[in-house]
Amino acid sequence: MTPRSAQARLRAAAVAALLVCSGLGVSGCTSGAAPAVPDAAPSIMTPPVQGRFDYQLGGAYPPASTVRIVDRDRTASPAAGTYTICYVNGFQTQESEADLWTERHPDLLVEDSAGEFVKDPDWPEYVLDISTPAKRSALLRIVGPWIDGCAAAGFRGLEIDNLDSYTRSAGRLTLHDAVEFATALVARAHARGLAVGQKNTAELAATGRKRIGFDFAVTEECQRYAECSAYTRVYGDHVIEIEYTDYSRSVFRAACAARGGRISVILRDRDVVTPASRAYRSETC
Repeated sequence: MTPRSAQARLRAAAVAALLVCSGLGVSGCTSGAAPAVPDAAPSIMTPPVQGRFDYQLGGAYPPASTVRIVDRDRTASPAAGTYTICYVNGFQTQESEADLWTERHPDLLVEDSAGEFVKDPDWPEYVLDISTPAKRSALLRIVGPWIDGCAAAGFRGLEIDNLDSYTRSAGRLTLHDAVEFATALVARAHARGLAVGQKNTAELAATGRKRIGFDFAVTEECQRYAECSAYTRVYGDHVIEIEYTDYSRSVFRAACAARGGRISVILRDRDVVTPASRAYRSETC
């Protein structure tokens, strides 16, 4: 689980320049890691526009009866009677699985110049090495079954986190690498009937929709950082917005005033804990 940090927002400023330097537009390059799509792919349905949303990455719990969209970790089950999105950390390791990666797949983790595994500076997660077609194919053999499991469990959508991990890779990964791997993951999800949400990285919104194939967006703190229009220009009202309680509530109020009548907007505690915790906070427009 990787809720966005303020430091991550500062790193995003470099993305626009990378878009220009990479020369990667709508056409781009194809990925050998993408699976073949069946002749008759399952129907894909995006989350209901402006449906009341509940972000449950810190643990599953029964949603309120008015909730229409729930987002849960891939290890949980879908919430009955809702459109449930399956959270997959597709570009970094989960904290609880770090040792498994270092022991079983050290060759699929980014290393710095000193030979140390590169970690996200804000979260205890290693950055996955998507630098070559061979490594992307190897990772798809791991992450792909997670996506398959989401579909088999009855999830309808998919949230793939840390698309921007290349900005935290000590220069070992590129925008091209991220786009190629994301394209492969989205193709896998679409083949299983899952709609896929772009998670953050406003600078990639157009590329995400047109080149990678994302169907909707899940954005953290877009009101706080004046990024929301970057998503709505591309995805229309198919946007889910999360703001957090560790900064002024005026940001959430402004988000509700600006878009609460068109898209799903929620205020959550930073660690998205369950109601059993005293730190739990959740409010919708």
